[in-house]
Amino acid sequence: MSIETSLLIIAFVVSIILGFIIIPILRKLKVGQIERDDGPQSHLKKQGTPTMGGIIMIIAMILVVTGAYIYLSVQGQNETANRLIPILILTIGFGAIGFIDDFKKLVLKNTKGLKPSYKMLGLLLISVIYVIYLVEGLHIGTQTYIPILKIYINIPIYFYIPFAIIVILATTNAINLTDGIDGLSSSISAIIITCLTIIGMMAGMKEISIFGSIVIGGVLGFLIFNLHPAKVFMGDTGSLLLGGVISAMALYLKMPLLLIIIALIPVLETLSVMIQVVYFKKTGKRFFKMAPLHHHFELLGWKESKVVIIFSLLTLVLCIIGLKI
Repeated sequence: MSIETSLLIIAFVVSIILGFIIIPILRKLKVGQIERDDGPQSHLKKQGTPTMGGIIMIIAMILVVTGAYIYLSVQGQNETANRLIPILILTIGFGAIGFIDDFKKLVLKNTKGLKPSYKMLGLLLISVIYVIYLVEGLHIGTQTYIPILKIYINIPIYFYIPFAIIVILATTNAINLTDGIDGLSSSISAIIITCLTIIGMMAGMKEISIFGSIVIGGVLGFLIFNLHPAKVFMGDTGSLLLGGVISAMALYLKMPLLLIIIALIPVLETLSVMIQVVYFKKTGKRFFKMAPLHHHFELLGWKESKVVIIFSLLTLVLCIIGLKI
């Protein structure tokens, strides 16, 4: 059994165990979901379902990545072990910002949560540090893969840094917007991360294949509790964490543009919100029945499970295409 498979299974089991421990605690703390009155009526019954469950994935990742670091170090694979830590720090950083926002809203009952300016500043700071680490610390250069053309181009450093930062911020926001139906964001993220992990294996990037495998296991373990009817929601804690994972891996692989293809669903979710806002401001009418996009299909009569299955299957097909181009 490969180390990737072993770590995936371990992370999966750890995540499930943590779920059984943490969900009752969240329920006891009354950290419940707050549903929109103007949203799908079927969502009103979710009111009070424990959220902030992203901490299950965060703790699982920390525990298993730490274990992998120790194991690799003992095996003399110090370079691979050391390269796991910065990726972990970036993703945990995003998750921590989401946790602070969730904590203020749900535990401290501050409905505004973390101020948007503070939230963006935190995400921006972590993004800048990670991009500088990639360019100056790892010296991976500014080569970026162009899908379909199957070529790499060198982007001038003064363009690459802001471009990479935008990729991280846009990805985290897109995954955050995709989180609105039981199991949707976690399912789609697991598929996208699996695709990036396979690319890492094909490229011989051990740190990416190991890190990705750990995250996949953690997300699948969380998904056990997040599928419809969800016993827990990930909150910003989880969605920002997963957005950080996806963007960090894509940039590390020099394939951020591939996200336009393999993460098309989160891209469309983001575009639906932008279109809705612009159209409403100009016409006073809604372009979609409701944004983000998954709510539009719900209001068309699709069941939550149907939306998750269709969106996940589409993402799977796009990821298979992404592996070929």
